[in-house]
Amino acid sequence: MNLPILTLITFLPIVGVLLILSFDSRHKELIRVTSLLVSVVTFLISVPLYFAFDANTYDMQFVEKLRWIPSFGVSYHLGIDGISLFMVLLTTFITPIAIFASWNVKRNVKEYMIAMLVLETGMVGVFVSLDVFLFYVFWELMLIPMYLIIGIWGGQRRIYAAIKFFVYTMAGSVFMLLAIIGLFFLNHKATGEYTFNLLEFYRLDISYAVQFWLFLAFFLAFAIKVPMFPLHTWLPDAHVEAPTAGSVILAGVLLKMGTYGFIRFCLPLFPEVSHSFIPVISWMAIVGIIYGALVAMVQDDLKKLVAYSSVSHLGFVMLGIFAFNIQGIEGGITQMINHGLSTGALFLIVGMLYDRRHTRLISDYGGLTKQIPVFAILFMIVTFSSIGLPGLNGFVGEFLILVGVFKSRILYASIATSGIILAAIYMLWMFQRVMFHNITHEENKTLKDVSSRELAIMIPIVLMIFWIGIYPNSFLRKMDSSVKHLLEQVERKVPVVFNMQKQETHDTRHGRSIPKIDIVPENETEW
Repeated sequence: MNLPILTLITFLPIVGVLLILSFDSRHKELIRVTSLLVSVVTFLISVPLYFAFDANTYDMQFVEKLRWIPSFGVSYHLGIDGISLFMVLLTTFITPIAIFASWNVKRNVKEYMIAMLVLETGMVGVFVSLDVFLFYVFWELMLIPMYLIIGIWGGQRRIYAAIKFFVYTMAGSVFMLLAIIGLFFLNHKATGEYTFNLLEFYRLDISYAVQFWLFLAFFLAFAIKVPMFPLHTWLPDAHVEAPTAGSVILAGVLLKMGTYGFIRFCLPLFPEVSHSFIPVISWMAIVGIIYGALVAMVQDDLKKLVAYSSVSHLGFVMLGIFAFNIQGIEGGITQMINHGLSTGALFLIVGMLYDRRHTRLISDYGGLTKQIPVFAILFMIVTFSSIGLPGLNGFVGEFLILVGVFKSRILYASIATSGIILAAIYMLWMFQRVMFHNITHEENKTLKDVSSRELAIMIPIVLMIFWIGIYPNSFLRKMDSSVKHLLEQVERKVPVVFNMQKQETHDTRHGRSIPKIDIVPENETEW
């Protein structure tokens, strides 16, 4: 692994862009195949990251560092740990699937594929950057191609949805830029060095008052990206108007940048304020869980239903992250992967139905099981995955999150559990109305079952759904050291949250005092 593997993974899609630029726009099939091959090769290059990754250390691995703009302390600094590892793999896994799902795009194919490949570079760059300036460059880079994908290849209200997506994300990015500049000058004041090195920023001792404002700036950027209630209103419009592949990328990867940002920046940089914000963020997450589920339940549009389910599911991720214990955070990271797979697959399913009937209304379907049985099986597996059926990936993440939240705050976990029940209601009711009962529309009697291309798109996701559900430790053990180190970073600055606190309470039944432990133990049991 002496190769600059992170650079290869990050910029190979740009090499594909340069190659496609040399093609004539009329050679659409060549452009499609080239884009797919470039994304598949990028994924294959990223696979060794998993097997070569040392799970016994929390240190950044596969590190690459070069001086870029030395006068401003900017470096080309890449690296991954057990947290960012799976975000990189998720990105390289989802992108070729999204490109293969775009075979039906007929208009401006060359420009579309260029946008998809540039988007992949931006997404991977966000997860591997250890220089905060470089992180911000990639964060803004991925905004442009997604804006174009929605605005050019989207539905009837695509311009409105694209502008809304751009304005919301850009507004959050401005606040984050101000906070990054603030960290830069704080570090210079403390050390005398000019640097944007994130690992150096972790060592800063920042007062609570300064932490508060910096945290708030990062919070706005990441909460919009997640999105958290009530900053979620751009998401349903973007999902509904985006083409199928755009929705898959948006749900599969882009939304994870917000949750990843909270783990990578907010918790280790501003631990005291992060802990103070637990009630605020937890209640925002809980409201999002219940609100997203209730709104999804009344949708008559399949894509809107899946879009609002994202708001609900990502509320669980935020709840797990701010449980401030290993089960909650590892559950949150696992659920980030699960949501990318399950919700991405649901958007693919909706796209396949739309390609056949050119409608997303649930009332236009019904009785499809006998007509398209293979499609029904795939749809059923993905539906069960989304609601967290034991043995499938969704169960692992939700279980760990609820264990972590129950350990920290029973009230939050008790209320959030209702979201799982509501998810089962709206997902199974949707599946029933689409796939069961009698065929009431003549057009549904002539539908064709999944093609070989559609089967090739869905099978890898289904395999991942079963892999995570049956053997989750293959994922958890890789992130374990990094999550423990993250909690240790927070513990050093907010020790009262984590140290074992024993209080004497009186046992009225036996008339004697017994020790009572209220806080999470310092050393967690290995999962």
